[in-house]
Amino acid sequence: MAENLSIAEAPKGKPAVNPGLKLALEFGPLLAFFFANARAEWLSERITFLGALGEPIFVATAIFMAATAISLSLSWLLTRTIPMMPLISGVVVLIFGALTLWLHNDLFIKIKPTIINGLFSVLLLGGLFIFRVSLLRYVFDTAFRIDERGWHKLTIRWGLFLAGMAVLNEVLWRNFSTDFWVAFKVWGNMPITIAFTLSQMPMIMRHSIDPDES
Repeated sequence: MAENLSIAEAPKGKPAVNPGLKLALEFGPLLAFFFANARAEWLSERITFLGALGEPIFVATAIFMAATAISLSLSWLLTRTIPMMPLISGVVVLIFGALTLWLHNDLFIKIKPTIINGLFSVLLLGGLFIFRVSLLRYVFDTAFRIDERGWHKLTIRWGLFLAGMAVLNEVLWRNFSTDFWVAFKVWGNMPITIAFTLSQMPMIMRHSIDPDES
């Protein structure tokens, strides 16, 4: 999903971030969200102000916001940069999380993945077909080098994938329990995203070019 794309990608000329730490920065907030929702009562007994938030989803939202802010801050401290997609995702998390807590309505945190994935889908596909620019290049360019046709294909595939994830999120939160939605956000979305990413590797390899030619 869009919110986990290259959150700690080191800029050119900077030391690369340890892969394990990079993974923790990318998926740590989601795991914290799941844990907080599952153990909200336990957390509320130990952290007083969390108990005032009420239902587990609100406790989890507060923890998710804090974990996201910490993740982005650590990314900045380690690489002196925050990639655009994780930055936008983080801002949306903080805005929709704040609305969730302020209005005491979990609708906002539930539609957040729809907004983020839908937004990036529109940006990727719109940038490609309207402006003839592959915005995905700016996300993955430090990870690998592929030719223009490869970027074109990859951008379309990611754009459609993110649109599909936005639709899936709408189906899930509207038709299933909050606990199921939270669990799927971690244990469903993550494997789906990883599987999709890996499925693109054959195409990426076919369109790979020597760095000196890019």
